[in-house]
Amino acid sequence: MSLSGEPLFIWLSQFAYEPTMVYMAFVTMMLLSGFGLPLPEEVTILSVALLAHIGIHPDIYPPPYPGAPHVNMHTAMVVGVIAVLGADFMVYSIGRYWGREILNRPFLRRFFSSEAQQKIENWTHKYGAYTCALFRFTPGIRFPGHLAYGMMKFTAWKFLLIDGLAVLVSVPTQIYLVATYGEEILKNVKEFKIIVFSVIGIFLIYFLIKKRNEKKATQSGQSSH
Repeated sequence: MSLSGEPLFIWLSQFAYEPTMVYMAFVTMMLLSGFGLPLPEEVTILSVALLAHIGIHPDIYPPPYPGAPHVNMHTAMVVGVIAVLGADFMVYSIGRYWGREILNRPFLRRFFSSEAQQKIENWTHKYGAYTCALFRFTPGIRFPGHLAYGMMKFTAWKFLLIDGLAVLVSVPTQIYLVATYGEEILKNVKEFKIIVFSVIGIFLIYFLIKKRNEKKATQSGQSSH
């Protein structure tokens, strides 16, 4: 993966020494991506991180003038976490307060078939909180997944806790690695995400098996009476 050739990075790079513009664009793009629009979240996050890397190394990437303001790695982390978590919670809230009515909008029908939505709802009802983190790491079903959690009136603080932990695992880590080591670390970022997905997958499988066994034990106890 090469960020330098990405149209999104090329566009953002014109504001490399206007950090406020970058942060505002960062928030806007995360909100649009969170609502299912075709703006790749990962590319946006890594592009902002690479701009931070450029600002950290004025000896390699000379600024337009000495002391020019640049994208700050730690500020980008905070902005990224707030923007991503905020977008996810807004989608959850729409599902919670507008419910199934929102699915009748023509805009959403173009993106999500009724069959796909039904499948996602079945997952949320069957596995509950365990799929919340999975949706955060799965771009194709992130928006309808968060919408479904709102529609099923999943507890708001639990959603924020689970989704927030997933955001804290992914967003600051990616920004730190790319801002510190540059574009060369992208291969390692990919490997890191594979490891994270694997660990999450193992935990999900463990909890799903545990939940299934508990359900069987409950049914067995009821039948014995």
